[in-house]
Amino acid sequence: MKNLTIAIDGPAASGKSTTAKLLARKLGLVPIDTGAMYRAVTLKVLRLGIDPEEEKSVVEIARNSNIWQECRNGKLITYLDGEDVSEAIRSPEVSEYVSIVARYPGVRKVLVELQRKLARRGGVVVEGRDIGTYVLPDADLKVFMKASIEERVRRRVKEMQEKGVKVSPEEVRKELEMRDEIDSKRAFAPLKPAGDAFILDTTDLTIEEQVEKIIEKIQEKFGDDP
Repeated sequence: MKNLTIAIDGPAASGKSTTAKLLARKLGLVPIDTGAMYRAVTLKVLRLGIDPEEEKSVVEIARNSNIWQECRNGKLITYLDGEDVSEAIRSPEVSEYVSIVARYPGVRKVLVELQRKLARRGGVVVEGRDIGTYVLPDADLKVFMKASIEERVRRRVKEMQEKGVKVSPEEVRKELEMRDEIDSKRAFAPLKPAGDAFILDTTDLTIEEQVEKIIEKIQEKFGDDP
C-alpha cells in the first residue's frame, strides 16, 4: 500500500485527524494534516495583531510564510517559519478564527499548492475539508467522515478538557456550527463529499473502528496488497 493516496474530508470533530494519523501508521503511509496548515497561518495572523477579516493582509501573510510538515518519531510536526507550532495551533483562539482565514481563495491557493507538493511524494493520507473535491480529485480513495453534532461537541469538549482548557458544551456547539456554516458555504472549494467518496458516519464508532472501516474499504477496492 506504499503508493496509495488517500483523501479524508469532514467537518471539525468528525474524527478525521486522529483517524488519518492512525490509518497512516497502520498502512506505513505519511499523514498530511491540511487543517494544521490553515491553523498555522491563523496563528501568525493573530500573533502579528492582524484582523482576520482583513483578507488582503491575511493572504499576504500566507504567501510569505514557510509552512511545512514532517513525521518525527511517529508524530506529525507542523512548522511555521522554522518553529514547531504543533501545540500552539490548537488553541481556542486559533480554532475561533481558522475558518475565516481558510475561506479566502488566496490563502487556499497558496496552501493547496503546498499540499499537492507534499502529496506528490506518494504513499500519503491527506485530511482536510476539500481534499477529495479540490486538492486531490484523483486520490485513490476518498473518504468523507461525518458525525452527529452532539457527538462532535462531546469529543471537542473532552479534547479541550484533556488540554486543561475549560469550555462549555454550549460554547463548543456554537463554534462548530459556525465553522460548519463557513466551511460548507464558502464560494471557493467548500466542504462537501466528493461524488465518489466513501461516506463514513463515525457517531457510534471508536477511532480504531473508524480505521478498520477504511482499511476494509481499501481491501475491497484494491485487494490485500495493492
